[in-house]
Amino acid sequence: MFSIDIREINIEKLFVPERAWENLPFVLQGVPYTILVAIIGMLIGLVLGFFLALARRSSHRLLRWPARVYISFMRGTPILVYLFVLYFGLPVLGITLTGPTAAIIGFGTNSAAYIAEINRSSLASVAHGQWESARALGFSYWQSMRRIIVPQATRIAIPPLANVFLDLLKATSLAAMISVPEILNKAQIVAGRTNDSMTLYILAALIYWPLTMVFSALQEYLERRYNRYL
Repeated sequence: MFSIDIREINIEKLFVPERAWENLPFVLQGVPYTILVAIIGMLIGLVLGFFLALARRSSHRLLRWPARVYISFMRGTPILVYLFVLYFGLPVLGITLTGPTAAIIGFGTNSAAYIAEINRSSLASVAHGQWESARALGFSYWQSMRRIIVPQATRIAIPPLANVFLDLLKATSLAAMISVPEILNKAQIVAGRTNDSMTLYILAALIYWPLTMVFSALQEYLERRYNRYL
């Protein structure tokens, strides 16, 4: 067991507003990289996750089982290990990626596994009668998906997909480990220079918070837009 004497805690050293304000512009330079990695990674995840979901729903084993293995592997391994493999491991094979490129590929292909499961469940939630109606109208498979099934599944998928993006936005802090100059990386640089880690890490957290609030507001807007016809 351990004990803490509250009287020995210096609250003033926990967070130094003057130091945070002085270094705020430098730490904010990491915001574009944070948003860039999160958005491009999410776009890659959306595209790849959609086709993975279709493969998971396929009746053909050659499509279904590779998709299941991919999803299981990505969901069952730490994203940080995967980033290290891309950034530090691939050069052994003669493939060298920049930090931002490795981060985008890593987060994109990893998030695709989670998005695929969301898409699969959303597509499955659309009533089977919708497929039958589409066939009665003479629609092909892809016409049915584009005009009837996907719009309905999108409304269901928006909340969990938004959660994936918010998790991805916060997880970009792991990209600091592969030298991506995002928010946490900038905060670590200043923390090493000033020997005040607590102030800079709290500052980084205070920057992430409003970013997630902005995208949460976007999520609510999309939910209202897709639900207005209900």
